[in-house]
Amino acid sequence: MSPMPKACVIGWPVAHSRSPVIHRYWLEKYGIAGHYESCAVLPDDLPDFLGSLGAKGHAGGNITLPHKEMALSLMDTLDETARRAGAVNTVAVKDGKLCGSNTDIYGFVENLKNSGAAWKRKGTALVIGAGGAARAAVAGLAGEGSRKIYVTNRTPDRLRRFMAGLAHLNAPLEPLGWPDREDVLPEVDLVVNTTSQGMDGQPPLALDLKKLKSTALVNDMVYAPLVTPLLAEARARNLATVDGLGMLLHQAAPGFALWFGRRPEVDQGLRRAVEEDLKSEK
Repeated sequence: MSPMPKACVIGWPVAHSRSPVIHRYWLEKYGIAGHYESCAVLPDDLPDFLGSLGAKGHAGGNITLPHKEMALSLMDTLDETARRAGAVNTVAVKDGKLCGSNTDIYGFVENLKNSGAAWKRKGTALVIGAGGAARAAVAGLAGEGSRKIYVTNRTPDRLRRFMAGLAHLNAPLEPLGWPDREDVLPEVDLVVNTTSQGMDGQPPLALDLKKLKSTALVNDMVYAPLVTPLLAEARARNLATVDGLGMLLHQAAPGFALWFGRRPEVDQGLRRAVEEDLKSEK
């Protein structure tokens, strides 16, 4: 008899993760006798934890902050998505080997697609931030044929390292000094916030949207709260918006298929379940 398949989310801290809500919803919906758990793992302990993942009976897991970039060097194999993003957020154990991928790219693009005609695939984008989430955004936009991708960050050195780390994409990237971030808004079709600014307990993102054209789309990867100050301002200006929850839900689907053998559907029931979980913390 085969053991019950199980997977986990690995982070430090990890209690805030909604991945257990998502995967347990699908396990129940599809009647799969599987298990999904949270594992708080210190950065120094990540190599040993991942190395023993299969021995613990895990089919794989999600990797969240702050481990996504460190995990890249700990995989036995990497797929194209992980190489493009320079980060791993999903790992599968196959024949005792750790296989890393990056489903954040897929989740990000699928979320934008849900905005309908508001997203101009080949338009100009402004990506704010220079971390793992920004890597996924840039890789996704480059793959979709964006004409130009401005990237800005408060810290110039971090921005320079970020740009150097994505040189392999051969994408139309253009670094932008933080003081100049609003100057490009008249030509931008998409604004993406990949930082934690605007998250519960964090100050709002410092970005005035008054120069943004009326046809632009504003996407905030933050999903707690669902309507961040950035999205609230965009809606007040009658701009199209996309919140961060859709990306979280869509990025989870490929991993579930790997570990539990069924490609799940991202439906309204799942979104409601995660929204209720978010509300329960308040």
